[in-house]
Amino acid sequence: MRIGELAALAGVSTRTVRHYHRIGLLPEPDRRSNGDRLYGLRDAVLLVRVRRLTELGLSLDEAADVLADDAGRELREVLAELDASLALQEEHLRSRRAQLAALRELADDRLPAEGPVSPELAAVLSEMTRTAGELPGEEPETARRERELLVLLDGSPSGAARGWLKPMTEALRSDPEAVRRAYELYARMDELADAATDDPRVPQVARAIVDVLPAEVADHLAGELTRTPLDPESEDGFTRAFFAEQAPAQAEAVRRAIELLRERAR
Repeated sequence: MRIGELAALAGVSTRTVRHYHRIGLLPEPDRRSNGDRLYGLRDAVLLVRVRRLTELGLSLDEAADVLADDAGRELREVLAELDASLALQEEHLRSRRAQLAALRELADDRLPAEGPVSPELAAVLSEMTRTAGELPGEEPETARRERELLVLLDGSPSGAARGWLKPMTEALRSDPEAVRRAYELYARMDELADAATDDPRVPQVARAIVDVLPAEVADHLAGELTRTPLDPESEDGFTRAFFAEQAPAQAEAVRRAIELLRERAR
């Protein structure tokens, strides 16, 4: 057979056949006197096996290992690993579809512009958007930064928000005034934008930060903060970036709130 006939019989392209020759997956056949390759049925069988293995999801390297194992042990092991990988992908797909279904159930006016986010955070952001729309003036800048921070933590693979996002959502549902109190705090934080770090409002705002947190959220954060150094030289990149977004007095208020939470855990 010529290369075109072989390719048609095996269900691949001639370019694929030549590629397999280059990488050593398909041995070079005998050639005619004019230089054309001359293929036999064994070449077609080998090519069909490669095609079927790759259709199952094996890489070319894995296919080569399988073909080199006459006893078939390699094939059984590789297929078992492939099956486990597909099972994990199925689990991930079911989880993703469940999240999509939860988000699609939300009304259009509850889908946050910052999305896609988890359904739990979507509920939080929806309440924040509703509250912001009821304000007489512009939304506090601190509220905007808060939303961005929530979106970041919600999407982080480290799962940093898992311990407090659910209780925060539940608090919003059980206490309609929770978001309003948070926006009052955001306004007070904005007032510190041009203040000095020794401004008497700083400790007051620090206490307000702690007080506005639902009890379960405050307890969780207190426990986490007992393991977190407050020394700026020891802070990680995320913490440094977070404080870099704050004015000096705002950063000082947050640091004092952290210390209050630490005292709560002692």
